[in-house]
Amino acid sequence: MINYSAKNFNLADTLDCGQIFRYRPYKTGYLTFSLDKCAFLTRDGENVRINSNDDEYFKNFFDLQSDYERIVKNAVKFNIEKLSLAAQKYGGIRILRQDIFETLISFLISQNNNIPRIKNTIEKTCEFLGEKRTFDGETYYSFPTAEKLSLADESFYKKTGYGYRGEYVKKVSEKIVNGEINLLSYNGFSTAELKNELLKIKGIGEKVANCITLFGYHRADSFPVDTWIEKIYHEDFGGTINDRKKITQYFVNLFGENSGYVQQYLFYAKRKGDFDK
Repeated sequence: MINYSAKNFNLADTLDCGQIFRYRPYKTGYLTFSLDKCAFLTRDGENVRINSNDDEYFKNFFDLQSDYERIVKNAVKFNIEKLSLAAQKYGGIRILRQDIFETLISFLISQNNNIPRIKNTIEKTCEFLGEKRTFDGETYYSFPTAEKLSLADESFYKKTGYGYRGEYVKKVSEKIVNGEINLLSYNGFSTAELKNELLKIKGIGEKVANCITLFGYHRADSFPVDTWIEKIYHEDFGGTINDRKKITQYFVNLFGENSGYVQQYLFYAKRKGDFDK
């Protein structure tokens, strides 16, 4: 059991901000899944309680070693009114340290997709190709290995809702299995080098690459740009560029090593309608 201060750890905001798809409401909190592991998170007064089948894994997963009070203060120091509002209101968002392979596959599935369909595809994938597990009396399924995904046939990808994305997932899984791609070896690269390697993988574009560097490799000098961030750039920062790659670079130049945290604060606040009030 892990007990952690809730001051800078908001469960709903952390899970609902678009960085993770394998979680669900449960009892008074949430069940969260990663690989073959499960954690039950709930708020208990001034603390977050995490009951899991691997406490050490989830201490790292929820980034409990990082000082988010300092991260919020750094965001406020930029003295940008809407960013300060977002950081102070949503400073309980934590950037998760997710498994790299699961993150890559999840965000390949996410492109040109909506969250209910993404969750459904991932859930079916785990159910069909993962291993059955139980936690606190609840059944769940582990995230499948690259080998399992590489061996899956066309009918699997069709019935689980991958669409054209199935080709990308199968191909990258095959390359991981045969050793052409070693995701862990990218850890030694700079963020720019890492992103360039990811962009070589068929199906990975600018936004997905930035999501993987941020949510899989925990590179905080990443700034994924989607429709919401484009709106922020044009409506709230007065930007005139339409190229998403250049918008990413604009924000990374502006926010540096704080970029990933700033992106989550701004994205979530915009999606919640806080900038329209």
